[in-house]
Amino acid sequence: MNALRQFFQIELHGSTLRREILAGLTTFTTMSYIIVVNPAILKTAGIPTGPSMTATILATCVGCLLMGVYANRPFAIAPYMGENAFIAFTVCLGLGIRWQTALGAIFIAGLAFVVLTVLRLRQWLVESIPTSLRYSFAVGIGLFLTFIGLNQTGIVELGVPGAPVKAGALTGPPVLVAIFGFLLIGALVIRKVPGALLIGIVSTALLAFATRITPWPTAFFGAPSSVAPIFAQIDLRGALSPKALPIVLTIFIMAFVDTMGTLIGLSARAGFLDKHGNLPQIERPMMADAIATTLSPVFGTTTSGAFVESATGIEAGGRTGLTAVVVAICFALSAFTAPFVAAIPPQAYGPALIIVGLFMLAPITRIDFTDYTESIPAFAVVSLMCFTYNIAVGITAGFLLYPFCKLVQGKTREIGMGLWILAALSVLFFVFYPYK
Repeated sequence: MNALRQFFQIELHGSTLRREILAGLTTFTTMSYIIVVNPAILKTAGIPTGPSMTATILATCVGCLLMGVYANRPFAIAPYMGENAFIAFTVCLGLGIRWQTALGAIFIAGLAFVVLTVLRLRQWLVESIPTSLRYSFAVGIGLFLTFIGLNQTGIVELGVPGAPVKAGALTGPPVLVAIFGFLLIGALVIRKVPGALLIGIVSTALLAFATRITPWPTAFFGAPSSVAPIFAQIDLRGALSPKALPIVLTIFIMAFVDTMGTLIGLSARAGFLDKHGNLPQIERPMMADAIATTLSPVFGTTTSGAFVESATGIEAGGRTGLTAVVVAICFALSAFTAPFVAAIPPQAYGPALIIVGLFMLAPITRIDFTDYTESIPAFAVVSLMCFTYNIAVGITAGFLLYPFCKLVQGKTREIGMGLWILAALSVLFFVFYPYK
């Protein structure tokens, strides 16, 4: 135990061993849905479900171990939910590109991340981001999580053209169970009960089982499927073809800005940013992310990166890499308990996402709303993240609007070379992004 404390510098970060373990369990329960959801989405691309589930678990375990042991940060790494849908529905189903070629494109993007991180270019680009944009990332991700939670619990539903969202069946049993979870977590947070999020998730899941809102698990244990049918099936030659190069570029920019925004947003909430708004040793979590992205297509799954649901573990007190290591252990065990983990309904973890969205609003007070050259780009980041349901769209919009606003006011000296590069990448993102 003492060796663990010393290795992860738990005392230095003002945490405890118990708190780190609790934080890891909280993060795992909040993001465990990817074990089932990721393979279900990638099935559309033609990737078989059983091996895909094993690949998802492998990619998450390796990514979390890299983040925990190497970077010593409480951020969980797993296959991104936005990128998997992009690959399945847009690249493979829409454009007719084979999943092996799509995985090859992800592999190339991952190698580019590794090179840029080694050359410290990613860190240089991050340090060029204005402080107001950095804090807007945290706020935007918070509201993004809130919207996910509201939708998954059924409190908010998709509407019709002209009214794209509407209230769900608020008196229906599933929504009432979710509202109970929200009120329970809220009460525990108000009373400052340790492990409030985890207690709320587990209690709400048990209520959902007991009231038959969701069926009890049909099995608790099962052997994982072999990953052999999809392991190392990347098609590099196809990924380097002229038809696939725009896909490589889009994947690269999406993953780049998603990771950048998530790392900064989570770090802002965790109190990791220094007085200049920078994350010390940011090259370490970035390298962990880059290696995870490179290895994920080798396992047979899509782009991996820092997960926004890590915010739940941070709110539970996670401040060191031990939190991420606990997440890795939980995912490894879930390979044999997937039927039980998959049974946890969104009514149980959705309320936690809503509460975390509240917590992540705090950095909004650090944005200068009296200076419109700062507030307009920050507002675009927050609103577009939520209303386009795409973190990358919000961030790239901010990278474009910030230089524009400064140019209008004649303050071009406040725009660094790194931000100009990010703006250029953002233009490429919007030009090549497949909107259909």
